[in-house]
Amino acid sequence: MSTASIADVKTALTEGLTDLHLPTVRRCYEESARLAERETLSYERYLLELVTRECEDRRHKRIQRLLRQSRIPAEKNLANFNLKRLPPKVGLMTKTLLEGEFLDRRENVLAFGNPGSGKTHLLCAIGQELIARGRRIYFTTSALLVQDLLVAKRDLKLSRFFKRLAYFEGLIIDDLGYVQQSREEMEVLFTLLAERYERGSMLISSNLPFSKWEGIFKDPMTTAAAIDRLVHHCVILELNIPSYRVEQAKKAKEEKPA
Repeated sequence: MSTASIADVKTALTEGLTDLHLPTVRRCYEESARLAERETLSYERYLLELVTRECEDRRHKRIQRLLRQSRIPAEKNLANFNLKRLPPKVGLMTKTLLEGEFLDRRENVLAFGNPGSGKTHLLCAIGQELIARGRRIYFTTSALLVQDLLVAKRDLKLSRFFKRLAYFEGLIIDDLGYVQQSREEMEVLFTLLAERYERGSMLISSNLPFSKWEGIFKDPMTTAAAIDRLVHHCVILELNIPSYRVEQAKKAKEEKPA
């Protein structure tokens, strides 16, 4: 084949790969071709090498996109979480949750514990691991979520907001009940819980046990209805452990030179 015809082939191949939206194959096919020649790979093995690299690159980009969309704090990952601090039962449940099957069953995850026990970090770490498996997760605080719901209701866009949240298989709601909300604010939150019931998973952290949730929803019937929807299909993580921040502060004080 002449030099001119080789150049023509490369140009046509590059254009074709661009049209097919195969950027990794376009970037790597020449390098892979040289490798295939040296190792006398078959055409099929050469093609498999290119397809594998394209798939891996796309998977990596998709995970990065999902992480950005999730708004999960990057530092709250599994590598930075000490699983040994968890009660044995919670540790086993966490390993099961990391597999992600609860999302397929539309089950909820409720994490209870005192401030500093690691509820938020644990749920975020689970969320990041699920994203690594290609699942769609979104993180928000209860206070911010309520404000977004109120704005959507005011602008008559509540249905549109619910539809946007429905895109995510798992919705992490942090610190439910941490700040006492007004009745109007709790009404829109209850509407979300009802809308998402058996349609998508919610991962909720709270410092308050169920017995104190009437302080959140302001009304016994609304409280009972909210709890009923959440626990119908759910996993409960009870983090009855000391505050991590307090432990670290004590440790730092003990290690400080006299």
